Formats: sequence, structure tokens, C-alpha cells
Amino acid sequence: MNKLTTQNLQLQNAVRQFFIQLGENPDRDGIKETPKRFETAIKYLLGGYDRDFEKENKLFDNLTKYKDIIILKNINFFSICEHHLLPFYGYAHIGYIPNGKVLGISKLARAVDIYSRRLQDQETLGSQIAGAIMKVSDAKGVAILIEGRHLCNAARGVEKNHSVMVTNLYKGIFERDINLQNKFLELIRERKCI
Repeated sequence: MNKLTTQNLQLQNAVRQFFIQLGENPDRDGIKETPKRFETAIKYLLGGYDRDFEKENKLFDNLTKYKDIIILKNINFFSICEHHLLPFYGYAHIGYIPNGKVLGISKLARAVDIYSRRLQDQETLGSQIAGAIMKVSDAKGVAILIEGRHLCNAARGVEKNHSVMVTNLYKGIFERDINLQNKFLELIRERKCI
């Protein structure tokens, strides 16, 4: 039996043991196939561990010598909270100022996908995304704002299902320039229909 098959069976057996600990019959019709379905789902949801943003990006020459903020907003994401293993989801808004090269637009969304598909907390998620974009693009600065709804806050504990957690992070030139920070926030808050 190869290593992957052994890991698959170990994960499926762990789910069966979980059912037993709950007092459930793991062979009951409704949940008999759940260990296999869980394995497939969790490997998809946490697939970011098998990806490397540095290998999945593409830089282009900044032919127009664009020097202002480039923003991609409303990038939806889905992640799993490392504290309770419950989902959190929402939107990330990213801005950066190029330094000679520009990233392909899909690469900003790809950075969000790669890092959100790992066990996370929202603060670390923003830091990892911004750090990866700074490193790969050699940007002059990166700004990121993330809005997330957390099931650990909505479905358990305080049960505040309409709450939204907002985190904001600046790197590079954004850290020192309040006018750039305000411009970024103003641009991502504009709700124009396209």
C-alpha cells in the first residue's frame, strides 16, 4: 500500500472514530460514505498547502510606466479557522504600487486562493498574501483589507451571525503614507456598477 493510500485510510478511520465518539453508528446509511466524502472535501478545502505562489505568478513589463495603485477588489475566499476547524469566508481587497513590473490580474486572486486554502486565522491570511505579493512582484507597497464572516463566531460561542471581521494591512510605501492608505480605502469602498 503506498503512502497516499495509507494517509487516505488513516483520515477516513479518524472520521469513523469521530462518529463513534459522538455515539453515532459509522455504518449507518446516511453517514457510511461520509469518511470518503470528508477526505475529498478537506483535501480540496486545504489544497493551498500543495501550491506555491512564487511558482504560479506571472510578471509583465510595465510598458506604460504606471505608478499609481493597482487594485483588485471583491476577491471572494473561503478558508478554515485553525482554532475551531470551522469555515470563514468573505472578500479580500488588494492594492499594490508596481516597481517596474506588474502582476497578471488573476495572480492577485490566485494569491488569495493559495493562502486561504490552508488552516488560517484572518490576520495571518492577510499578512501571507501581502508578503507574497511584495516578494514576488518587488512592489513599492501592498495594501490589503479582508472582510470575513466566521462560523466559529456565528454558529457557536457568542452566536453573532451577522458580524463581519475586518483586517487591514499595509506594507512598503503604504506603511508610511496616510494619503495612500486613505486613497486605497476610498477606492475599494466605491460601489459603482460596471
